[in-house]
Amino acid sequence: MHVARSLPLPALLATLGGCVAASTAPSSIAAPAPVFDPIAFFAGTTHGTGRLHVILHRTRSTDVVGIGTVAGQDAIVLRQRVSIDGEKPTDRAWRLRRTGPEAYTGTLTDATGPVAATVEGNALTIRFPMKHGLAITQHLYLQPGGAVALNTMVVRKWGVVVARLDERIEKRQ
Repeated sequence: MHVARSLPLPALLATLGGCVAASTAPSSIAAPAPVFDPIAFFAGTTHGTGRLHVILHRTRSTDVVGIGTVAGQDAIVLRQRVSIDGEKPTDRAWRLRRTGPEAYTGTLTDATGPVAATVEGNALTIRFPMKHGLAITQHLYLQPGGAVALNTMVVRKWGVVVARLDERIEKRQ
C-alpha cells in the first residue's frame, strides 16, 4: 500500500483522486431510496472516473479501480488503485465497519485519523483528516438501480476549499 509521505501540498492533494468527487448534476441530490449500503455497494469490483480540481493547478482526470472484500457481516476492506493524469498510480486501502444502523467507522491508509461515515437514504457522507491539516468530506449518492454512485469530495485547509473531485463510481459484476 502506498501511504502519502512528506509531499508538497499539490502532490499530496493529487493523491486524493479516488477519494473525492463532486457533482452538480440533479441526480446527486439526496433521496430516501435507494438506501446506500457501502458494504454491499463496494463488495466486488468498482470503477470510478472523475475530474480532480486543485486550486492553482490544471484539472486532471482520475481513474480508480477498487476491489472490496466483505469482512464479516458488518465490515468491508476496499483496496484501490488510484491513477491521476500525469502521476504514477498509487494503492490505498479502506476499512469500514458498521457501528449502528446509519453509522460507520474505519481507517484509510491516506488518513491521519479515524474515518467516520453516515448514511441518510441514498446519501453516504464520509469525513477524515489528512496530513498538513487537510479535512476531507465526501458525499456519495447512490443512483436508482444501485449500480452507480456519484461522489463529490471536497478538501479544505483552514476551512478554505483547496481541491474538489467529481467522480462517477460504477459497480462491476
